[in-house]
Amino acid sequence: MQFHKSIALIAHDKRKQELSDWVEHNRELLEQHTLYATGTTGKKLADDHGLEIHRFRSGPLGGDQQVGAKICEGEIDFLIFFWDPLEAQPHDVDVKALLRLAVVYNIPVACNRSTADFMVTSQLMNGDYERMISEYEKLFKA
Repeated sequence: MQFHKSIALIAHDKRKQELSDWVEHNRELLEQHTLYATGTTGKKLADDHGLEIHRFRSGPLGGDQQVGAKICEGEIDFLIFFWDPLEAQPHDVDVKALLRLAVVYNIPVACNRSTADFMVTSQLMNGDYERMISEYEKLFKA
C-alpha cells in the first residue's frame, strides 16, 4: 500500500538547477505525490519536467510565508528547501520563519541533496506516519 505525501519544493536562485537535477532523478517517485513550490522554483520545475506543481508566489513576494501557512494547516508533509548558505537573501527573515515553522510542526526538512535522498528513500516515504506535535502547540493554545 502506498501513502500519498504533500511535498514543498523551494530553492534559492543559485540552487535551482541542483533542485531541478534532484527532481529529475526522483521524478517517478515525485509524480505519485502532491507537489507545492514557490513561484520561480515551481515554474522552473514545471517547465523542466512537466510535473503538476501547485505554485505559490515567489519567495521574496510572500511564497515562503504561504508555504509556512500550509505547514501550520497540516497540509505539507515535508519540505525540500535547497537554500543558499553563502548569500544573503532579501527575504532572510521569511526563510528563517519558514524553517522555524517546520521545526515547530515537526515536519522533515532537507536543505541539501543528500538529506533529500535519505528522506525520499526512507521506508516512511511509503507508509503512514503520524507526526507528533510538540509542546509548542499546547503552550500557545488560545
